[in-house]
Amino acid sequence: MHLHRLCSAILLVPSILSGAAGAQSPPAPQAHTLAQKPGTVIITLDDAIQMALQHNHTLLAARTEIEQNQAAETTANLRPNPVLMGDAQFLPLFQPDQFTSDYLDNTAQFDLGVSYLFERGKKRQHRLKAAKDQTALTRAQVADNARSLTFSVASQFINVELAESTLALATQDLKSFQNTVDIGEARYKAGDISQDDLLKIQLQMLQFQTDLSTAKLARVQGLSDLRQLLGYESIVPDFEVAGPFDYQPVKGNLEDFQATALQSRPDLQAARLGVVAANSQHDLQKAIGKRDVTGQASYTHLGYSNDISLFGQIQLPIFDRNQGEIARTGFAISQAEEQEKFANGQVLTDVRDAFESLRTNDEIVGLYRSGYLDEAQQSRDISEYAYKRGAASLLDFLDAERSYRTTQLGYRQALASYLLALEQLREAVGTRSLP
Repeated sequence: MHLHRLCSAILLVPSILSGAAGAQSPPAPQAHTLAQKPGTVIITLDDAIQMALQHNHTLLAARTEIEQNQAAETTANLRPNPVLMGDAQFLPLFQPDQFTSDYLDNTAQFDLGVSYLFERGKKRQHRLKAAKDQTALTRAQVADNARSLTFSVASQFINVELAESTLALATQDLKSFQNTVDIGEARYKAGDISQDDLLKIQLQMLQFQTDLSTAKLARVQGLSDLRQLLGYESIVPDFEVAGPFDYQPVKGNLEDFQATALQSRPDLQAARLGVVAANSQHDLQKAIGKRDVTGQASYTHLGYSNDISLFGQIQLPIFDRNQGEIARTGFAISQAEEQEKFANGQVLTDVRDAFESLRTNDEIVGLYRSGYLDEAQQSRDISEYAYKRGAASLLDFLDAERSYRTTQLGYRQALASYLLALEQLREAVGTRSLP
C-alpha cells in the first residue's frame, strides 16, 4: 500500500518540477494582497513624500526660521532714529509769585534740538548682507531637513510594505496549512496516521497563527508611525499604502553618484554658505570697529536772543576698537572652512557607504532570485504532495514547510533591505532621480 503511494509520488515529481521551472522569475511579494475597505484612502510613496513636505510639523517649524531670518533682514536694514530733545531752564518753581510771562520771556531759557547718529563703515550695508547670508544658510539647512524627512518617510513606507507583504504571506500560509490540518484529521480518522502525528500538525498551527498576529501588529504600528511623519491631522486614520514592493535595478557608478552629491547635497551647500556667512560677520565686526558720529542741532531762546547751536561727538578708539569680536569672527571663518571640508568628505563617504550597501543587498536579492525561491517552493510542494499520499514522513513535510516559510520571509526582508539601501543612496546623493 505505502510502496504504491511512494511510487505514485515519485512519478509525479517531474511534473511538479517542470511546472515550477516554467516560471521565468520569482513573483514579486506584493504589498497589497489584502482586501481593502470601500472608500479607503490609498497613497503612493510619492504622495507620502509630498504630504510630509507639506504637513510635517517639525519641518513646518523649521521653515519658520527662514521667515524669522527675513524679518531680521528688515531689522538689519533699518537706519537709526533721530532723537528729539527739549529743555526749560531757570524756572521759578519755588518762587511762584515770579512765574510771569515777563519772567519767562526775559529770564528763563528754552532749548529745542534734534540729534542723529551717523553710522560709519557702511554698518547698515554689512548688517543687511550678514542677515541675507544667514537667511541663505537657513534655507539650505531647512532643505537638508526636508532631505532627511524624505528618507524617513520612504524608509517607513518600505517598512509598511514589508509588513503588508509579510501579512499576506502569513495569511496564505495559514490558509494552506489549515488544509493540511483538515487532511491530517481525515487521515487520522481513517487510521492512516497516528494521534501523535496529528498533534504535531496541530501544534505547528501555532507558529502560523503567531506569524499572522506579529505581521498584523507590524502593519498597524508601521502605518501609525508613517502617519506621524506625514502630519498626524493631514490624513485619515484608516489609510493604505500602494506601490511596487519589488526589485528595482539601479545603474550608475560611484564616481557619478559622488559628483552629483557634491552639487546636490543641501548640507554641503549649507556648509559652503556657512563660510560666506562667517565672512559677512567678520566684515560687519570690522565695520562696527569704526566709531560713529553723533550730530546735534539745537535752538535756544534766552531773553531777547534766539540762537542755533551745532554739536558733534565721536568716541576716541583708544581702548575699544572691537578687536575682540573681530578676532573671534576671524577664527569663526576658520571654523566654518574646516566644517566645509568635513562636510565635503562626509558627502563622499556617505555616497560610498550607501553604494556599497546597495551592491551587497543587490547580491543577496540576486541569490534569492537565482533559484532558491523556486527550490524552496518545489521542495515544499513535493513534500506536501508526498505526505498527503502517505509517501513522506511528517517530519520531512514540516521541515520543508519551515524551510519554505523561512526562505520566503528571508527574501522579503532582503528585498526590503535592498529598497532601504536604495533610499539611503538617494539620500546620500541628494536627489531621488537615480539612473
